[in-house]
Amino acid sequence: MTHPFDAAQDLADAPRTGGRQRPRDAATLILTRVRKGAPEVLMGRRAPGHVFMASKWVFPGGRVERTDHTAASATDLPAADAVRLAREVAPRRARALALAAVRETFEETGLLLAEPAPPASVAGPWREFRAVGALPDLAALRYIARAITPPGRTRRFDARFFMADASALLHPEPTAGSGELDEIAWLPLDEARAVDLPAITRFVLGEVAERLSHPDRPLPFVRMIRGRHVIEHQA
Repeated sequence: MTHPFDAAQDLADAPRTGGRQRPRDAATLILTRVRKGAPEVLMGRRAPGHVFMASKWVFPGGRVERTDHTAASATDLPAADAVRLAREVAPRRARALALAAVRETFEETGLLLAEPAPPASVAGPWREFRAVGALPDLAALRYIARAITPPGRTRRFDARFFMADASALLHPEPTAGSGELDEIAWLPLDEARAVDLPAITRFVLGEVAERLSHPDRPLPFVRMIRGRHVIEHQA
């Protein structure tokens, strides 16, 4: 069941610092699977030294890099999800968001949402991904939520949340990744709610639970307007 967004907890997660920042594009990937008849999600705990959301359990993700706008992929976003994103951003930027979700997940967990491809030598953040012989499988993604970090935080992101089934992974188990996450685990959906989660992660986790049985539900957009958190639902 989707839980109401906890605005008070959101403020506690990342207190205001008073600075002015424009939100940066970011993308997150929620991987799901079923084990013993129960859904699980892949989550990682951020290392305690992080300025933003230290020691919290989160989904893999991060900011969009310049090379995400030109990186190759094996497949394209599903038409319905591309249309949803096109209401917000240009197609090239929409594709970059999807690619960032796949790349960041690989960097943080070692997992490849991809199809096999000949190894290639490229410069920049995609170097290791392409070197192992893979191309991103964007067709496996579903766009499920958007959230903008409120003003005044140490970091601000305009984050898009994507969801994919673990069956699209080239291998099923995570590795140590980049070290940004000090623990990575497949958590039963019910148990995931009991760990230390940021407010937005808890809200999106509820959305994931609903989407497993109602995949076409409207997409929530969480942001702050005139000092109050607002959730809009978009078809």
